[in-house]
Amino acid sequence: MPLDQSYVGRSYPPSPPYEVGREKIREFADAVGEPSPAHRDPEAARALGHPDVIAPPTFAVVLSLKINDVLVGDPELGLDYSRVVHGDQVFVHHRPITAGDRLSVVLHVDGITSRMGNDMLALRAEITTEDGEPVTTAKSTLVVRGEES
Repeated sequence: MPLDQSYVGRSYPPSPPYEVGREKIREFADAVGEPSPAHRDPEAARALGHPDVIAPPTFAVVLSLKINDVLVGDPELGLDYSRVVHGDQVFVHHRPITAGDRLSVVLHVDGITSRMGNDMLALRAEITTEDGEPVTTAKSTLVVRGEES
């Protein structure tokens, strides 16, 4: 079943704040093999001009994927999540994500297209501080594989 085109242009309310912790940053840095001390040692991060440890650039996926649950759980869209593959991910950082940040995310549906029997869902997650300071724009494409004949 094709996705509902009326979702293009839709935005979802901001997520509850997510508090970024030092340990979560360290765990993520370990998981992706990022060796920089700026992800683990507050003094090393301060020496680079940051107020606390900073997250690796791809840490924003933690927030952007979580907000996608709002869309995935919307029955009116017609999305069969068992057919979804992650097609693309791009981050535009306005500043580093730092331990102690309290971040909210607003999800936008920027496009729905169909190609070769597959639907492609273009999403944009705007990650900001509680005060509205832009932190990261995460753009992703979800590919909904067509049903086999």
